[in-house]
Amino acid sequence: MSSTIELKNRLHSGIFHPVLREWQSTGLEITPSNLMYPIFILDEPNSQDEIKSMPGICRYGVNKLHGMLKPLVAKGLKSILLFGIISNKLKDSIGKHADSELNPVIQALPLLRKWFPDVVIACDVCLCPYTLHGHCGIVHDDGVINNEPSIKRIAEISVSYARAGAHIIAPSDMMDGRIGAIKKSLINAGFENRVAVLSYSVKFASGFYGPFRDAANSTPQFGDRKCYQLPPGSVGLATRAATRDVDEGADILMVKPGLPYIDILRNIKQIFPQYPMFVYQVSGEYAMLYHGAKNGAVDLDVVLKEILLSMRRAGADCIITYFTPKILDMLQPKNKET
Repeated sequence: MSSTIELKNRLHSGIFHPVLREWQSTGLEITPSNLMYPIFILDEPNSQDEIKSMPGICRYGVNKLHGMLKPLVAKGLKSILLFGIISNKLKDSIGKHADSELNPVIQALPLLRKWFPDVVIACDVCLCPYTLHGHCGIVHDDGVINNEPSIKRIAEISVSYARAGAHIIAPSDMMDGRIGAIKKSLINAGFENRVAVLSYSVKFASGFYGPFRDAANSTPQFGDRKCYQLPPGSVGLATRAATRDVDEGADILMVKPGLPYIDILRNIKQIFPQYPMFVYQVSGEYAMLYHGAKNGAVDLDVVLKEILLSMRRAGADCIITYFTPKILDMLQPKNKET
């Protein structure tokens, strides 16, 4: 009976889609399959606004997604990662609208599946964009994370996203036990071999997240996230976090941020070579490279290629990056003069 199979030994959820099967391969080349594009979706359907701290990156209403994505898919885009953004008036203490009918990700998923049936859609799962306090889980009255109701809520949201059309659930909350809770909930809801879990297994408490928090309106209203994200100097804890998520049934692992933790990326890939490894080139990394190039300090094409190669060399099978549209352009065949 399937109930006797350990969560970490359930393989079908990691190979049900051709793109997921490609991530099971290894190499150093950079192709569209090695890229995942993060997208911020607003709860105002016709809106589009640039993020000031991330020049060139916008938040999009649901009605703007097709026009934005169509040329990228034509250039080979294979996968995307969705983040929902709601107005403050919809936020509460438990993230009720993280998966309600008013949530823009819930609204976008069936449309994206219809418009772009071959694109793999991952959904970030976290409470910080949907709560008044801005933390990644439910908190006690004294502000400390209340883990059990947090993972219950995270699992509920994951199932809602699966039902709406997500191929991949990507929990970024870093609550203890959330991978096991998500996998069991997906299995119970009938998604055992239809939805994969991409775990933010090794997510550090980093100074490189600032622009993202502007984009998602998810800055903590008190304290910080150092009690549940990993300390920047930790190596053993990073290994423990990845091992825990493997034991709980994660299909894919991730290290975040990218360049400052490339040694950790290498370590985790060496320990778990049998798992697809993702790395997130986060908002601060994007802004740093963008402004460096804009001010003439570096040639963006050259350094971007160098960094992507370093991530692939360290073991990344897929790179989540805001530079995806630019990289797709760089990968297009050059017209030869006749």
